[in-house]
Amino acid sequence: MEYSEALDWLYSTQMFGIKLGLENAHRLVSALDAYPNEAARLIHVAGTNGKGSVCAMAESIARAAGCTTGLFTSPHLVRYNERIKIDGADVTDLEIADGLTIIHHLVALWETHPTFFEITTALALHLFKKHACEIIVLETGMGGRLDATNIVLPDVSVLTRIDLDHAQWLGNTLEKIATEKAGIIKPHIPAITCPQAPEVLEVFRRATPLLTVVSQPGARGAAHSIALPGEHQKWNATLAIAALESIGAPIDSASIAAGLQNVHWPGRFQQIRPGIVLDGAHNPAAARALAETWAATFPGVRPTVAIGMVAEKDISATLLALAPIAAAWIVLEPRSPRAFPAHSLAAEIRRISPAPVSHGITLDTLLDRPPHPLLLCGSLFLVGEALAHFENANPTRVTAQ
Repeated sequence: MEYSEALDWLYSTQMFGIKLGLENAHRLVSALDAYPNEAARLIHVAGTNGKGSVCAMAESIARAAGCTTGLFTSPHLVRYNERIKIDGADVTDLEIADGLTIIHHLVALWETHPTFFEITTALALHLFKKHACEIIVLETGMGGRLDATNIVLPDVSVLTRIDLDHAQWLGNTLEKIATEKAGIIKPHIPAITCPQAPEVLEVFRRATPLLTVVSQPGARGAAHSIALPGEHQKWNATLAIAALESIGAPIDSASIAAGLQNVHWPGRFQQIRPGIVLDGAHNPAAARALAETWAATFPGVRPTVAIGMVAEKDISATLLALAPIAAAWIVLEPRSPRAFPAHSLAAEIRRISPAPVSHGITLDTLLDRPPHPLLLCGSLFLVGEALAHFENANPTRVTAQ
């Protein structure tokens, strides 16, 4: 298949929805012979917020140390290729087309068809093995225990901050969510986390006696300048460095400094133009970190907050976290079947914020003549659309997975 044809087929598999379970993923990766070689060292990362940043930092530091790296994250913002990186570069259209063609033939007659995320996970592992990646960093999708990435045996499991999100899938308490995330912890394999709510730490400690809780942000050499703004990124950097140290990666102060200074993770407090910041904060904890980062970066300056959200999020709490910094609001609808209606979002904002609210404007119109300063947030779908606008790119179709 050509690249576009291969993606058409892949996106058609979204009809199979989200299937929490590992049997199909194991079967597919076995058929591809894509399990990582014993020589490869693997970091597996789960959590509510910050897991993508931890993955990006770990990969960047390892690459700065001279290792061949593979990075798997989700979702993509503009192009599907972003999900799979070799040595910091997106995999090519040709590699995606070739890999998906192989998978298409393998699963054509399967009674239980693999899902979009299972196929993407298998494709990533297939390409990491093809390129003989020495250090592989895998970000889970939504959960952990039944996430397709959980078919691997990692050298270390990393658990970032746990907060309430995806309650309809993972549970409506921190303990239930932590239990799902802790599913990536394997017997006799080290696990690393940051300070958590007591009930979360109790879940992690029950899962393994080999748990390390990093004690302070900026520890273990993470006090270097970090390309990603925000105090919370110091915790993420500390987790990334601790993970690399635990697997014996050949890192030192120089590679840590270079990796953190050059890490690239789009859509996370990204100043795409002077006075225009994009951030995918889509739950209360992420919104609080975003508001704190804005206030620290632009003291005394209140932006127009352009926001769009999907329906199953804790919308009220997310808005409350952003309200103290908002001078005005512009309500948008992400291009997603799960988008929360703009008029309903506007009504909710008016209930909790005295700042003026407007809606009915398209994203392209807003970005052609943006207010200054502008903070665009609330959904990675929306951030991806904005990045595509500024890059004058044709985005690959978005997906929730």
